[in-house]
Amino acid sequence: MVDKDKLIQILKDHEYKLTPQRNAMLDVFFEHRNRFLSAEEIYMKSKEKYAQTNFSTIYRNLELFEKLDILHKTNISDGTFYYGLIMEDTHHHHIICKGCGKTESIDFCPFPHIYEKINKQFTLTDHKFELYGYCEKCNLKK
Repeated sequence: MVDKDKLIQILKDHEYKLTPQRNAMLDVFFEHRNRFLSAEEIYMKSKEKYAQTNFSTIYRNLELFEKLDILHKTNISDGTFYYGLIMEDTHHHHIICKGCGKTESIDFCPFPHIYEKINKQFTLTDHKFELYGYCEKCNLKK
């Protein structure tokens, strides 16, 4: 399980400072670790923690966090990108609620042998497998 200190160390290892904005963003992600958040949500919640936060800083840090494998980015079919902490050091996939962004890890990979078959023609570096639906709470609202 990943904790905030480990993520701060990742930033330091790559020679990035823990700015007040980055600290606020990390706090937001840890407070909402079981769901994906839009950039707008991250901005609003970060601004509550550090008033000088601006939207362009949020986007720059989202790109940085994604590059450093701190965040997972996904599109929940409405054209908006959503972001969630990568909380585990192990390979896993997600099931994501299209209503509220709640996410749960799926601790297995449905493609265990695909690398062996594809690697003959491609150099595969990564893959994503995401399931989408509605959580129990959002189903009741429908």
